[in-house]
Amino acid sequence: MEKLLIVAPLVFLAGFIDSIAGGGGLISLPAYTMAGIPMHQALGSNKFSSSFGAIMATFQYVRNDRYLRKLALLSAIFAWIGSSIGSSLTLLVEDIYLKKILIGVIPLMAVFLLTRKAKTEIQTMDVNLPLGILIALVIGTYDGFLGPGTGSLLIFCYVTFMHIDYTRASGTAKVVNLASNLAAMTVFLLSGNVLFYLAIPAALCSIIGSRLGSIYAIKHGAKVIRPVLVGVLGLLLLKLIVDVL
Repeated sequence: MEKLLIVAPLVFLAGFIDSIAGGGGLISLPAYTMAGIPMHQALGSNKFSSSFGAIMATFQYVRNDRYLRKLALLSAIFAWIGSSIGSSLTLLVEDIYLKKILIGVIPLMAVFLLTRKAKTEIQTMDVNLPLGILIALVIGTYDGFLGPGTGSLLIFCYVTFMHIDYTRASGTAKVVNLASNLAAMTVFLLSGNVLFYLAIPAALCSIIGSRLGSIYAIKHGAKVIRPVLVGVLGLLLLKLIVDVL
């Protein structure tokens, strides 16, 4: 119960922030480690809960045809392959080393998320499928191995290197990210690294947080979210450092 009281509010906050400014995975994964969950089980439980949020978000984009179908489907296949490889490799790495890697990833991804600028809406009809597949394979592998910031990385690559308009880049990224999430979740499920007593309530908290975050964004915008994200990440990073030391 004590672990749930730590994880649930942070996962709710992660869903809330992610729906407005992105970066929710930077909070949800460390939330499990803050509750004293070993890294492999933290990764598995986080993938389980985040997959449900990804399903909801993907459905919205697909229903409104805000994605590039051929690129999304081909990329999803290779993201699944990469994520399966990445999550399988994670199981071979000791807990303490995964925490050290996470300590390095959190500030790097936070800087990336907080300093990226909105891109102009560039339309393209000539999609480079091999490049898209390569992006999906590489980022999918990262998502399976660790994961925070995957969706933002995909969008950044689609907009910057493939010149896809931001809306369809976001929709395509949701499909690809869903595939990598489900692949990693499958690996962790089969290895017995999902704590259902935490992951199921966390999934509900993530869905509620995402829904309320969307409503908040429509009414108030995202001005106050970035300072909150920085503050929470700072506390979680400090806790991780203390655990490692």
